[in-house]
Amino acid sequence: MARRTFRLQPRLTPLMALLLGSALMAAGPAGHAADEPAGAGAETAAAPAPPAVLSREIVLELGRRQISLVEEGKVLGSWPVAIGDPRTPTPTGRFVVENKVLNPIYQSTSSGKVNNKVGPQAPLGDRWIGFKQSGLNQYGIHGTPDAWSWTVTSRAAVSNGCVRMLTPHVRQLFDQVEVGTPVIVRP
Repeated sequence: MARRTFRLQPRLTPLMALLLGSALMAAGPAGHAADEPAGAGAETAAAPAPPAVLSREIVLELGRRQISLVEEGKVLGSWPVAIGDPRTPTPTGRFVVENKVLNPIYQSTSSGKVNNKVGPQAPLGDRWIGFKQSGLNQYGIHGTPDAWSWTVTSRAAVSNGCVRMLTPHVRQLFDQVEVGTPVIVRP
């Protein structure tokens, strides 16, 4: 699997966003939304999934604030999440994983400042799974630094539309899905 670096364009929202880059994945262009990944040092995964993996799907139940990895009706894992604030809700519908980024970089849309910190304590944690593109914006599932982990453990509706997971949980999910994996977001 080739590693690529890219910058993401900032999302025009009051919360943080990321940059869209010049080295886009083979699967096509990726934008970013709510709490998006970007930047130098970010690595995307663009290789197509083997057929067996594509039978998997990510199921997000907003009402329960729970995300599950399901394969042929069997739940492989289930984890608590924080979701979008009612003013900036997590979108519902059927999507696919558009990109995966290791060590995403965070940029403020209000100030334009880039937070170059990477790793599990960075604003987006150390994993990003992008699933819905809207113009230059993209919604994603990402990690959460320890300081914000209460938003996940309390299953809060506080993000700018993205889905926050605890670091060990998002790593498990990230390792078991590929670009093209279906993402079903239910109310």
